[in-house]
Parts: sequence; structure tokens; C-alpha cells
Amino acid sequence: MQNAFASKGGMFDLSGLDISRARSVIDVIGQVLEAARPAGMHVVYLQMGYDARLTTSGGPDSPNWHKELGLRLIRQRPELKGKVLTEGQWDWDVVDELKPRPEDLVVNKTRYSGFYGTPLDSMLRTRGIRTLFFCGIATNVCVESTLRDAFFLDYWPILLHDATMQAGPPLLQEATVRNVENYLGWTLTTPEFVQSVSQDALRGSHV
Repeated sequence: MQNAFASKGGMFDLSGLDISRARSVIDVIGQVLEAARPAGMHVVYLQMGYDARLTTSGGPDSPNWHKELGLRLIRQRPELKGKVLTEGQWDWDVVDELKPRPEDLVVNKTRYSGFYGTPLDSMLRTRGIRTLFFCGIATNVCVESTLRDAFFLDYWPILLHDATMQAGPPLLQEATVRNVENYLGWTLTTPEFVQSVSQDALRGSHV
């Protein structure tokens, strides 16, 4: 939930993507956090971003260089280099309403999946975490990529689908939700999640 994906003037907005649903998703994720933290669930933030010189982007020999939206935008508008999806910059920051707390886990990543090239797997396993609840932007890109890797690594992935927003037309949201339901995990709405947590039914699981 970085400014890049959810805020006016961020990378998605500058690229012409519709972010009109982002504010409602921020509010819904706020409800998720209000239920999760008091229940003792771990909250993990995955922040997509590169160093200012783009040495972590993969360069022209990497497909990431050619397909990742932020890198494509920088090539189109070179003045955005060092600003868009750059560690420590506004675009990279989590939106003000959802800032991480000191006890939260924060993982920086340079590819769509939060597991690729990061310590996320070891961070979760050393805490005995097996169940993961997913929310964020974009459903069909970073969220789905991380959820797929979680499935391959034998985690139990659950998508809170009303706490997500796709990059592109609505059909992409529907496609990811159906993929998860049919092949990759499970889905819940945020009210269902909150009710379950409040009843202690999911104590011991983690987000």
C-alpha cells in the first residue's frame, strides 16, 4: 500500500491507471489491521522499490527491466529516475493511513513476489507462521505473485479480496479471485475475517 500504487501523483496515477478505488481499499485494510493487531497477528509490509541508481532492477538483460511499470515509466520520463519506486522517496513510502508500526515486519522487494530475493520465507518460518492473509495493490500483479509463491512454499494463502485492487480493468480482479479460489488458496471478505478474528477462531494465524 505504497503511494506509488494508491495515491494521486504516484506511479500508477502517473502511468494513467485508474486508482479511484484505492481510497476505499485503504479504509478496508485499516479495518483488517484493527482486527489483526489486537489478536496478536503479525503484520507484514512488502515494499517494492529500487536503489536510486537502479542497480537492483536487473538492467536491460532482465525481463523485469522491460515489463515492470515503474521502470517503463522512468524510461519514458527520465526526470522521474530516483523518485518513482525509489527507496526512501515519497512514491516508495506506505500511505499515511497505514504506516507500519515498530512491531510490524517490513520487507523491501525488487520483484513482484515478496518471496523472491528477500528474507520473507525465513522470517515467517522462524515465527512458526503457516497461514497468510493477503491484501493490497495490485491484486493481479504483486499480490497474486506473492500468493502463488506462498502456495508453492506450502503456506496456506487466503486472499481478502475486498481489501485488494487490481492494476487494469475489473476483469483482472475477477480473474485473480477465481484463480485463487479454484487453484491457489482461499478467499474471504474483510467482514468475514474480522468476525472470525473476534471469535478467536483464527488465533494463531498471521497476516
